[in-house]
Amino acid sequence: MNFCTIFCALFLFISSFTQFASAESRIKDIVNFEVVGYGLVVGLNGSGDNLKNSAFTEKGLVDFLERLGINSRGSNLKTKNIAAVMVTATISAFARTGSKISVSISTLSDAKR
Repeated sequence: MNFCTIFCALFLFISSFTQFASAESRIKDIVNFEVVGYGLVVGLNGSGDNLKNSAFTEKGLVDFLERLGINSRGSNLKTKNIAAVMVTATISAFARTGSKISVSISTLSDAKR
């Protein structure tokens, strides 16, 4: 078989399915979305992460301070008022404005409640 014959056969095969795939559906109407975020929670009054055990918290804090123009690399940061957290949310396929969503917040290190 030559290239043209293979291409024409493939085109006819694919085009025969497009009749059935033309239903009016939007991706957001048929799939669930999971949103994942990372951040720092501050103001924990001594119940935050121990920076010796948490690379996430220290790196996040240093990066945040650098964005503010404060160079803290190499300094000995001591704080128990900050925790690194992961936030996840699941949004259902049929969610609309005002729909409830499931949100979970978890610490990445040794912060206490």
